Amino acid sequence: MWRPHDESGVSYDGFTLHLDAADGFPTYVPWPMSPGWAVTDFAVVAGDRPWATLTCVSGTSELDGPVDVLVVAEEPGTGLGSRCAGIDRSDPGREVGEGQPAARVRIGSQSVPLWVVSTSSSDDRFDRSVFAGEADGRWLWLVLRPASAMLLLRDDWILRDVSSVGPQLVEMAFGGPRPVW
Repeated sequence: MWRPHDESGVSYDGFTLHLDAADGFPTYVPWPMSPGWAVTDFAVVAGDRPWATLTCVSGTSELDGPVDVLVVAEEPGTGLGSRCAGIDRSDPGREVGEGQPAARVRIGSQSVPLWVVSTSSSDDRFDRSVFAGEADGRWLWLVLRPASAMLLLRDDWILRDVSSVGPQLVEMAFGGPRPVW
């Protein structure tokens, strides 16, 4: 996994390096980001080609205080989403696709259903809610911390693939404490 930033934190310049390394693989962020929210981490899993991207945005919600939202897009079997979720398998599991989805996000003109991924057999000290679904043939994971931040998804969330956005990225906020995942 490659993280194009150093211990001093994330920056616009580092994010452009991330997008170059991702080579067109989707990099999703909530769009538009709420005031006071910032990109606090990003990463690419790549070998001969990109396999996954991660973006974390952090901010404050009225009900939860500090919140981290990790968004992972990955090829099946990569395992980055499950690592961020703190579970012991590489894909979300059979819960995805069964019954009604717990939430939906919009990516472009596509409404993407998301199902809750059980973390009951994982470390209970890791307070989070995990959702997963499929977008364009890849797994889409959302890991929200704290777990109560899942209520943020009741609103219409839009995720934007910023891999080809261009100059508008300058307006995004970068920085803040890097989340533990």
